Amino acid sequence: MLKIWQAGDPAVKKFLTKTHNKNQDLLKNVEEIVEAVRLNGEEAVFAYTRKFDGATLNLDSWKVKTEEIQAAYKQVDVDFLRAIKKAYAKIVAFHEKQKQKSWWEMDENGSILGQIYRPLARVGIYVPGGTAAYPSSVLMTAVPAVVAGVKEIIMTSPPAFDGSLNPYTLVAADLAGVTEIYKVGGAQAIAALAYGTENLKPVDKIVGPGNIYVTLAKKLVYGQVDIDMLAGPSEILIVADETAKADYIAADLLSQAEHDPLASAILLTTSDTLANDVKQEVTKQLNSLPRAAIARKAIEQGGCAIIVKDLEEAIGLANDFAPEHLELAVDAPFDVLGQVQNAGAIFLGHYSPESLGDYYAGPNHVLPTGGTARFYSPLNVDMYMKKSSLISYSKKGLEQVGQDIIKLAQVEGLEAHAKAIEVRMESR
Repeated sequence: MLKIWQAGDPAVKKFLTKTHNKNQDLLKNVEEIVEAVRLNGEEAVFAYTRKFDGATLNLDSWKVKTEEIQAAYKQVDVDFLRAIKKAYAKIVAFHEKQKQKSWWEMDENGSILGQIYRPLARVGIYVPGGTAAYPSSVLMTAVPAVVAGVKEIIMTSPPAFDGSLNPYTLVAADLAGVTEIYKVGGAQAIAALAYGTENLKPVDKIVGPGNIYVTLAKKLVYGQVDIDMLAGPSEILIVADETAKADYIAADLLSQAEHDPLASAILLTTSDTLANDVKQEVTKQLNSLPRAAIARKAIEQGGCAIIVKDLEEAIGLANDFAPEHLELAVDAPFDVLGQVQNAGAIFLGHYSPESLGDYYAGPNHVLPTGGTARFYSPLNVDMYMKKSSLISYSKKGLEQVGQDIIKLAQVEGLEAHAKAIEVRMESR
């Protein structure tokens, strides 16, 4: 089931450089949904919610009430509350270290330069839902916004058939500091957040993972609002040597394969024996998974083990792929860390599985996919802030640089720019 190739096999390069289907055939449908919500507001939102989620909502029921959150606390178990609170504390602590401060400095002429950091006023977070629960995604998207100082955090998530949201998701939202929650998913949720409706004010930025409809809708509304990134199917790439354990590696590959049939699960190893043992372990472990059908399809389509001559070759291939999750399951992971250039999150050693980052360690699990780790970063506090430049020159400071500015403006043919300097220098 898990393909095994030598690094020199022509199939390897094709596999590692494959591009996911951009689903242009769906784009027209998404455009229609976004435009309908832009023009018709809540009428369109409720119609699409009935069509896609099977839930009948109205103005009174689509916004989550305080009583629903209170009821959710009674439905979740004590062990979950303990675990989510610990995870919350670790995620807060990690993101607190990211927060930047405004600064300014004055030179000898009294001129001041600086930068002002301000949080965005209102952000939207999208959390997948329906029959599933993703409280971890709530924490990962809401916590950095709270740390940044965002005052209004609006969450949308698709409802179940009865019009409810998962109680675990609601509890996580309350714990994380979400200020408004709406029962709407898909492209219609993204459009509602971007353009607003009669009773939902538009946001400044939309973040969070979702299906292809959500991703295409985020692409369409970018410019009306900011977005975090265009996320694709999940990815894990593991670099392993002979010290790695086959059952650990197989479990980690399957942890991403169970997300999506389009997920990528790749092993790069210096050991032929490990590659074959992992192949057997993947088949063995698959049989016990509740989401075996999804994971099996992902392994068949996007799973492989590639045998390399050494770790340097492995890291080179990993950098080319630029994975969402990169595990260094080797004897001395810190020795090769410096060679890693492109990865969303890096997990070092045999006891740092990807699941640790998904739920608990603290770093954000909203990560760049599809090779975009070459230029994108994980979701972070800075993404919820905007910066303004601060410029205050004294008269003496302007006089010292005035002729240089005039020259540059004149070269560009912008005489009014030059004049704005000249009039100040002439009035000494």
